[in-house]
Amino acid sequence: MTYERNFNLLNRKFRELFFPTLMASIAGNFAILVDAFFISMFLGSTFLSVVQSIEPLVAFINAVYWLIGLGESILCKMARADFDNEKGNAYFTISIIATIIVGLIITLSAIIFQDSYVQLLCNSTQLKPFVGQYFFFYALGIVFECYMVCLAYFIKTDGFINMQFRAFLLCNVVNIVFDVILMKFFNMGISGAAIATTIGHIVSAIYITIYLVKSDRTLRFIKIKTSKIIGYLADICKAGFSGSSIPLYTTIRLILLNALIAGILGEMGLSAYNMCYNALYLVDIFILGAVQSILPISAVYYKEEDFNGVDYVTKRSLKIVVAFALFFSALFILFPQVVLFLFNVNNPSDIPVIMNIIRIFSISFIAFAVNSLYMFYAESVQYNKLANMITLLQGLIFPVLFAYLLTALWGADGFWISLVVSEFATVLFIFIYSKIIAHRSNGEYSGFFLNRRHKGILVFEYTITGNIDDAVNLSENIQKLFNDKRISLLVRMAIEDMVVQIININDEIVDLIDVIIKDNDDYILISIKYSGICIDITEDENMESNIAILRNISEKIDYSQILGLNNIIITIK
Repeated sequence: MTYERNFNLLNRKFRELFFPTLMASIAGNFAILVDAFFISMFLGSTFLSVVQSIEPLVAFINAVYWLIGLGESILCKMARADFDNEKGNAYFTISIIATIIVGLIITLSAIIFQDSYVQLLCNSTQLKPFVGQYFFFYALGIVFECYMVCLAYFIKTDGFINMQFRAFLLCNVVNIVFDVILMKFFNMGISGAAIATTIGHIVSAIYITIYLVKSDRTLRFIKIKTSKIIGYLADICKAGFSGSSIPLYTTIRLILLNALIAGILGEMGLSAYNMCYNALYLVDIFILGAVQSILPISAVYYKEEDFNGVDYVTKRSLKIVVAFALFFSALFILFPQVVLFLFNVNNPSDIPVIMNIIRIFSISFIAFAVNSLYMFYAESVQYNKLANMITLLQGLIFPVLFAYLLTALWGADGFWISLVVSEFATVLFIFIYSKIIAHRSNGEYSGFFLNRRHKGILVFEYTITGNIDDAVNLSENIQKLFNDKRISLLVRMAIEDMVVQIININDEIVDLIDVIIKDNDDYILISIKYSGICIDITEDENMESNIAILRNISEKIDYSQILGLNNIIITIK
């Protein structure tokens, strides 16, 4: 048998992350759609323009916890992949403290300078009183929202995926219940919707804090030297900027485009734009579920230079996000009435206009899905320059440029068409950029996703089932790969001893083990991944044990547990 790597272990881990992450994305991002649905049901679709006026603030809050939480969680994963738990804990500590401080500053400034915020967000004299009501009560919960979402990123890194899902689900259930109670039974109007959202954030923030008292968590608060804090914060901003810049650019884009469409179609234009925005948000919930599943895997595997693993999971994610986009595009093009029903549009004069708008806008979903996946992928593998260019073009430059250009040519129709053109223009830019970089790299990078390839290094990849016969046979096959008899014998002994020890300590319940060997000329690097019980690599009481023998023949052995997989790295010289 050849035992060629089949990626089944990686595929299983992707599925384990994908479904809980998708559910967490649905639960965590459903609040905006829920608010829009109940506002249109209880108050009328005209009040959606109030929510649309607040969207720039919501996008700005997203930028905060994406910058700190998402950026630091990526760095934390990479630190743990480098077997540096202290650095991972440092990122965790700084992230939570910084999020709370920034969240408090935003909350207090929003309350103290409420009139200035409302003036910036809304130009309509008729809408300002309602925007002010919604703004005030929403602002009260900002610090809880930032803290809850930031901590959720880290507990996912620590393997508490179901807890993350339950926190987001609780937030939305509470929001729904209080939406009905406050708007329908207490007649609190638009204020009731904002209060319900804030209560949801407070309750979920209290729940997710339970993580901090769990004995089996691996992330801990630690003391950090003052001299290192600035450096850590700089790393955070660098790692999280491309992701956080999406909502940051969205904030600026919404302010400009809200003013543009309101000047053409008035409140009806704002309401229609809000429906498009929420329709895209519905699609984005599913897209985020897929792309945030790839983030931890691609970040860890890229750090370990397992480029084939990154390539596999990226292509798998692409198929999923395109399938989601195709489904929703077809749904809204064929049945735009779905959107009208969700947002309670019943004005006969508005229905044909909005149906046409939804059909045009739905064409953009496929390009949007590809752009979103690529941006998060580029960030996770540290293509920061490319990730920043994509977010800038997709999030701000192309939408605003094409909106004002096409609106000048075709009026309101040009505005809706520009939303489609800007997404496809971003895909075209990525395609051209990838072609240029791949051509200039002399084979180091290839394909649309600029997949890296090892240069000057021999790489051998295998997958075996968890039985001793396969372990012995694989080690014998591997021995034949090396001309140096000493090295070939040491590599064979290392793989056989470690894999047999893994099988024995797990009572032969391990069904898949990935083995990757890299020949760097100066040394041999052996990576072994499996799920199950970890191995104490410090064991040395029994000098005849597999681990003791392995420690004697190897230069170094490192162990980490991340993404629920045990990872053993053996260095032989």
